[in-house]
Amino acid sequence: MNIQTLAQQLTHTLQKWSDALISMLPNVALALLVVVVFWIGSKVTASVSDRGLKRLHTHRSARELIRAVIRILVFLAGLVIALSILKLDRALASLLAGAGIIGLALGFAFQDLAANFISGVGLSINRPFRVGEIVETNDVFGVVKHVRLRASVVETLDGRVVTIPNKQIFQEKLINHSNRGERRVDLTCGVSYAEDLERVRSTVLKSIDALPQRVRSKPLEFFYEGFGDSSINFSVRFWISYVKEPDYLLAKSDAIMCIRRVFLENDIAIPFPIRTLDFGMKGGNTLSEMLEKGE
Repeated sequence: MNIQTLAQQLTHTLQKWSDALISMLPNVALALLVVVVFWIGSKVTASVSDRGLKRLHTHRSARELIRAVIRILVFLAGLVIALSILKLDRALASLLAGAGIIGLALGFAFQDLAANFISGVGLSINRPFRVGEIVETNDVFGVVKHVRLRASVVETLDGRVVTIPNKQIFQEKLINHSNRGERRVDLTCGVSYAEDLERVRSTVLKSIDALPQRVRSKPLEFFYEGFGDSSINFSVRFWISYVKEPDYLLAKSDAIMCIRRVFLENDIAIPFPIRTLDFGMKGGNTLSEMLEKGE
């Protein structure tokens, strides 16, 4: 094969490629138009969804994630259509198969990270708590400082900063002490067996009812609970406006001081525990009796 023959074959091949390219130009132009339209559409759709999520007061992190996912999905839809126009369906199928295998492998490798991420999205959308609220979860009691997609940060009342993976918060029991704006204070105490129980009850209720922190729309409750070793025990319950933990602690402290003050003013005794010591071998002998016997 001489050089002239090679040149003719090369020219023929280039001519075929040129003809094919010219014949594909309308499809290429249409595919590019589809990609551009869907790219613009992805931005518009993401913007519209973001405005809708803002109206629902969705967390900023969740909005950013949802906006990004919507943009990617819309753009991928346009890319699939463009490849179909160019008759590259087989290449697209191979690409999707490879992406699926890679995604499966990554899913197994980062399943904990993915679980925390998805849980963070759920927390951001459902919003069982907000920054600044007092929560109790995973044996941690404190104020929420940050809510991120992977983990949430809670500062305990003694100043420790605890980072809790969102998966654990999503799966475990969560108590929000701030979402109602109210909290019940429970106090227990005891009085002497010699006291008039009805008088004790009315005295305690009158003193607690005068506390400025008490929520008047909530019931003030008093219950005798049982016979103790040296006292008859009772509990008193009342509700307060609750924003932060010092509100609860101060109300409880004021109630304790108030009950003790009215007990002193009305000569109501809070008895000390009494124990009887038996010094006899068979029992029933007091210390004075043992000293008299010289034992």
